[in-house]
Amino acid sequence: MMGYPMGVSALITLIVIALWATSRLPEYLVALLFFAAVMVLQLAPASVVFSGFASSAFWLVLSGFVLGTAIRSTGLADRLANRILPLLAGSWPRLVGGVVAISYALAFVMPSNMGRITLLMPIIMVLAGRAGLAEGTRGRYGLALAVGLGTFQLSASILPANVPNLVMSGAAESTFGIHFTYLAYLILHAPILGLAKGVLLTLCICWLFPAKPQAVEKIPENSVLTAAEWRLILLLVATVLLWITDSWHGIPAAWVGLSAACLCLLPRIGFLTGEQFAAGVNIRTCIYVAGILGLTALVSHSGLGDWLGNALLDAIPQTQGRPFVAFSSMIGLTTLLNFVVTANGVPALFTPLAQVLAEGSGLPLATVLMTQVIGYATPLLPYQASPIVVAMGMGKVPPREGLKLCLLVAVLTFGLLVPLDYLWFRLLGSFG
Repeated sequence: MMGYPMGVSALITLIVIALWATSRLPEYLVALLFFAAVMVLQLAPASVVFSGFASSAFWLVLSGFVLGTAIRSTGLADRLANRILPLLAGSWPRLVGGVVAISYALAFVMPSNMGRITLLMPIIMVLAGRAGLAEGTRGRYGLALAVGLGTFQLSASILPANVPNLVMSGAAESTFGIHFTYLAYLILHAPILGLAKGVLLTLCICWLFPAKPQAVEKIPENSVLTAAEWRLILLLVATVLLWITDSWHGIPAAWVGLSAACLCLLPRIGFLTGEQFAAGVNIRTCIYVAGILGLTALVSHSGLGDWLGNALLDAIPQTQGRPFVAFSSMIGLTTLLNFVVTANGVPALFTPLAQVLAEGSGLPLATVLMTQVIGYATPLLPYQASPIVVAMGMGKVPPREGLKLCLLVAVLTFGLLVPLDYLWFRLLGSFG
């Protein structure tokens, strides 16, 4: 049974999730109401409730908006869009598929979801405008979501490319002494969770967000870069190099991004005025991300996460000798956990239960650990993955449109790709 504080925390969690899912209130207002309710009811200390504002994810989001605004204001986004667009604008599927492919390819060299969205979104939005997809059109929404879902969902197939993967691998190593190698992980997940899902995502976007991009010829442009463009290019190259080598120098991606954002705002050497900063930084989305992280922290602090994990563990049917049912059950479990603790929190909650789940299901421990990747990489609702939320904010995508695409991709993933994943796991000998 739940105690009083845990029960109230559970009720608030359900209300917040329902409001975010249905968009009955603006997402930032729901986050502010969450902060107020938890503090007034004294369900957790301020250090827990507002931990999202101290999180590196929050500052990476804010710095991402600054860098994105700088890329647009200097004209660099237009220049890059002019180079890319003629190659992709021949048809809508080619344009969407190209954006999804670029989002996935960048994950191999840049480990931060937020950083990739920061770099890509302003370029893709200019590209959309050049292709005749004006702000507020379904085609523009589709390209923004191609960046958001392509960046988050497909990068799960690359071990160091997103936060949930790092949490999972770190927890598996510290708890069970299991170390996942880069190449073995890539071979296991990239064919289905990366390539096949990229094709599926492209088809879903083309169907939900039909559009007819204009045929675009390459526009003659001044080949000489301005001084501001050169300075920004050098800053972006240095930022990306520091992001890529974070395991060597030890500076987290968020603080590298924040330093770059500060340089963008400095007088004379920077690129943005105070007015441009105010117009370019979407504070609503920043508060929303802080609310998501605070909700996850409350679930952990209140004990609700442990209670839910044990309850789900008891509810799992006996799957000994039924490997596909066991495989599907593990994915279903992580999908349910994703509703409460979001993608970043799923591996922290699921991984410690893996040994018990392996014994109960008859699956090898390493296979149980790997099934969670499929679950947390397939959010049913946008709020479950903060990079998708940020991409929607930068692309001005209505919550309802993001919800439709997440649900469609999830249904098709569970119906089509999970059986393929099972066959691929079996082919590689993951079931012993």
